[in-house]
Amino acid sequence: MTQDIFGQETSLTCAATLQNWDAVQMGVLAHAASTADHLGAVLTAAPDFALAQAIKGLSVLMLGRSELIPMARDALKSARLGYEAALPRERKYVDALEAWLMGRPSTSIALMEQVLAVDPGDSLAMKLSHGIRFILGDASGMRASVERVMPAYDPDHAGRGYLLGCHAFALEETGAYEKAGITGRQALWMAPNDAWGLHAVAHVHDMTGDAAAGLSWLTEREEAWAHCNNFRYHVWWHKALMHLDLGQIDEALALYDTQVRRDKTDDYRDISNATSLLMRLELDGVQVGNRWEELSQLCANRTEDGSLIFADLHYLLALAGRDRAAETRRLVSRIHADAKHRHNEAQDRMAIPGCDAANGLEAFGDGNYAMAFAHLAAGPQCHAARRRQPRPARCV
Repeated sequence: MTQDIFGQETSLTCAATLQNWDAVQMGVLAHAASTADHLGAVLTAAPDFALAQAIKGLSVLMLGRSELIPMARDALKSARLGYEAALPRERKYVDALEAWLMGRPSTSIALMEQVLAVDPGDSLAMKLSHGIRFILGDASGMRASVERVMPAYDPDHAGRGYLLGCHAFALEETGAYEKAGITGRQALWMAPNDAWGLHAVAHVHDMTGDAAAGLSWLTEREEAWAHCNNFRYHVWWHKALMHLDLGQIDEALALYDTQVRRDKTDDYRDISNATSLLMRLELDGVQVGNRWEELSQLCANRTEDGSLIFADLHYLLALAGRDRAAETRRLVSRIHADAKHRHNEAQDRMAIPGCDAANGLEAFGDGNYAMAFAHLAAGPQCHAARRRQPRPARCV
């Protein structure tokens, strides 16, 4: 039985295909733009490799776009064709894809944790557990998952630097800022292209209010994120925020135009970078010109998506108060409708905290700041209630 770059047994037998598969796994860890090319090469050479089909489907679901769900279903169908020939570990990934397609990403996490219980050095499972937890907002789970598998990572483990990058981010998200900064720096030392670890340290500087040190950290380290897919725009977003915190408005706007919105896509991650930066600028009294118009046009076409409340709320930022009253109302109404259905975990989050957040943003756009405050302040209370009660009240 052959082994992959992390020492895990694999059902692949062709050396060239295995090389591409290893590149896929390392690319996932590094958020590399080249990952899709390597995955395409694997699927061309070994279309019955169930694990690769599962990764294709899971990657598509992480894009948070309802129109891509059929592509994920096709990947699951192809993965099922190779299911019997797959190793038990590989089958778990296929099962994880199926669970998410059924609206249960938390089950997908549990399946990745089952993989890690047997093969704690499986960096792909580690990163997927981390990534899906991130989408669901499970900071403590991210930290616990990484810390459970850390003893399996010797200094020469190919994924150790990226594991530390995930640990750094989880530490930051759970408030351990000093440890996060140390761990993130160690991650980048071990894996110089670990943009996730680098960005974890940027988060630390943001949360501790040290924008000057944050700029120093990011400056001349562009090679750590230049290879990335659109995650690189998020790192540039962090740098723009640091300029904004220092009152360097021209620099922040220049980064918005040349980096943050370099590719004017409607990818929800790109939209969230852009809308949140423009909103911060406006709240600081900065005139941003016509930059909202491009975003509003794109987001007007995303009102019926419903894949992620995080995405919907950023679409709403581009619509509320931007002469898009009809699209704003349509999006808010759809969030409420999804919250009433509660057929899957995404809709659970439409209910809590989505409805109050959506109502608050709509009210803010209308200039009704008292109502905006009331709704936005209610969100954390609803979330706390959800933790206390086995069946929270539905949003109406």
